[in-house]
Amino acid sequence: MKNPTPYLKMRVLGAIETAPGTSRRARIEYVSKLPFTDEDGNVRYFTWRTIQTWWSRYQKDGITVMHNKRRSDQGTFRKVTPESVTEAVQQVLPSLHSKSFTIASVYRLCIERGLLRRELVAPNTFRRMVHEFEMLKVESDHKRRVAFAKEHANQMWQGDTMVGPYVDTDSGKVPAKLIAFIDDASRVVAHGEFFLSDNVDSLISAFRTALYKRGVPEMLYLDNGSNYSSAEIQLVCARLGCLLSHTPVRDGAAKGKIERFFRTVRDKFLCTVLDLSSLAALNRQFITWLEENYNAAPHGSLGMKPIDRFGLDLNKIKFLPPSELNDEFFFMEEKRWVKIDNTFSLKNIRFEAPVDLREKQIEVRFERARIGRAIVYYKKERMGEARPVDLIANDRRPRLQNNHENQTPGENR
Repeated sequence: MKNPTPYLKMRVLGAIETAPGTSRRARIEYVSKLPFTDEDGNVRYFTWRTIQTWWSRYQKDGITVMHNKRRSDQGTFRKVTPESVTEAVQQVLPSLHSKSFTIASVYRLCIERGLLRRELVAPNTFRRMVHEFEMLKVESDHKRRVAFAKEHANQMWQGDTMVGPYVDTDSGKVPAKLIAFIDDASRVVAHGEFFLSDNVDSLISAFRTALYKRGVPEMLYLDNGSNYSSAEIQLVCARLGCLLSHTPVRDGAAKGKIERFFRTVRDKFLCTVLDLSSLAALNRQFITWLEENYNAAPHGSLGMKPIDRFGLDLNKIKFLPPSELNDEFFFMEEKRWVKIDNTFSLKNIRFEAPVDLREKQIEVRFERARIGRAIVYYKKERMGEARPVDLIANDRRPRLQNNHENQTPGENR
């Protein structure tokens, strides 16, 4: 918290005059227990010694001493020189093989080797000197960036998340998150959608819609967030034959095209008057703007509309074939052992295998948000859909009825 201003100090000293007490010391102690609100709205308390010091200085020199004085040695280093610190840092750098070292680890190593002493240079002083004199700056570490673009549409998509406006929900106003995928060659946004939560389910939902609209990309380029590195997105990409790649850590500039699109969203969409009464209303407005004012508008880098550039490569784009099984590409997958009665358990639900797979290990695909369907695979081959066990129906199977019919008259049933 910043130092009190002269105005605040004078308010504190003014309170001494009206404070109860038979002596100045008693009145100052009373004032030290009172709250004072500064210009930023913060509640402040001051010790009686601090107030006594202000009062003594005011009595001696007047209001001029109420201003905070700049230290005569401010900005200088009294106990150690920058040259000696630089020399210590240069001596320990060769032993730091990892490029992810921190200033704290460099400081600790300098102390351990006796190159610096803590009583002469504190950790905060060391950090300030390193930043001020750029002691750890290595020119070769700066990435060389060049402008590039893929030759054909759907060779690479870039994807990311942007925090959007607050929308009304049953639980109050919640910030919406925009998940979008942009084609590197054509700049077409394959799909963009606002969600209330930036989680794996939202990511898979947006990616699935993008695939149905624009086809399957050869590569998906994402950052290192937990959603984008999840097992679910890795499984989906593996099943589709799409290479999943991630940007270097803390290198947002590597996804320049999607970041530039987000800037356009802020400058040209979010600045307009929007209906934020619901998430559905926001998405309807965004999809209209996206298809009419972005994908179908001339792009400065292309010299043509992104949707027209995308159309030039339609013969090279692989779309998902029409099939009712396509949704299974986006299911979760877990391994299970089938019991001797040809059943297995999944999320506390007991299923019956579609074929005889007793005492075999299977892969089960299912929707994580809704455990209603369980698709069984054995040795990468689809066996069919498992059904929840119906014990009553199993008791009435035809084979049991045939056994009863084969009994001779007079046998107990």
